Amino acid sequence: MNRELIENEPAFPSIHTDINDVPVRGMTLRDYFAAKAMQGYIAGGYDVYPYKAYKMADMMLEERRK
Repeated sequence: MNRELIENEPAFPSIHTDINDVPVRGMTLRDYFAAKAMQGYIAGGYDVYPYKAYKMADMMLEERRK
């Protein structure tokens, strides 16, 4: 699986529709991992910067590829 496909993989694969019946995929797996990383930073009392959370998410995706 290539990097772009993995990063854009939906965290929750079910597809739903918005109020106009337009398909919506929701957040990507990368976004989900970043949100979890940010939650951990906040819980640990660390300064929160979105780029740190996405860097951690990228590392988790890299490890997942192995």
